[in-house]
Amino acid sequence: MNLPISLTLLRIFFVPLLVVLLLTRERNMDLWVVAVFLLAAITDLLDGYVARKRGQVTTLGILLDPIADKLLISAALVSLVELHMVAAWMVVIIVGREFAVTGLRGIAMAQGITFAASELGKTKMLFQVLAVTVIVLERRYPAMRPLGEVLLWMVVVFAVASAAQYFWNFWRRVDGGVTRRSARAPVVFEAGEKPPKEKNVAAHRS
Repeated sequence: MNLPISLTLLRIFFVPLLVVLLLTRERNMDLWVVAVFLLAAITDLLDGYVARKRGQVTTLGILLDPIADKLLISAALVSLVELHMVAAWMVVIIVGREFAVTGLRGIAMAQGITFAASELGKTKMLFQVLAVTVIVLERRYPAMRPLGEVLLWMVVVFAVASAAQYFWNFWRRVDGGVTRRSARAPVVFEAGEKPPKEKNVAAHRS
């Protein structure tokens, strides 16, 4: 197991710890939540950087990295819904997008297609980290609430836009592959129909 994948797995292990801290109502617990959450987010930056720096970009890493991101963000947002700090319908859109894109990646893999994270997806992830951080700190700093709402709206917008981009790219690549395969497919004749005689091309080259 290489270092980038180890960092990705570490981010996954942070998920239950983050949920416990979020749902624990103790003094200064919000600061611990932010610290653990940002530390987990930093591993997202590090694993990609280390993988490219060391030439350790693997198919497993490409698939595992977005799954770790989705687990981290989904766990944080669902916990915030439980705490009545974010609107449930917004979280449904965000988490639903994550499940849809994950399913699409699985189908794409079956077709021999691998999708790396898009720029829209990376921007969405950045807004997610900022939104969760600001929302968690709202109880300590109530003036940050409008900023948290704006950031969450940006997450919703980029979640929908990036999902549309993934599905469009998948359909375009699959449709292009089907078209190319169809062009090479043998002609099927009806029962009793005789295929046309092929010309002897070699005979005409003399």
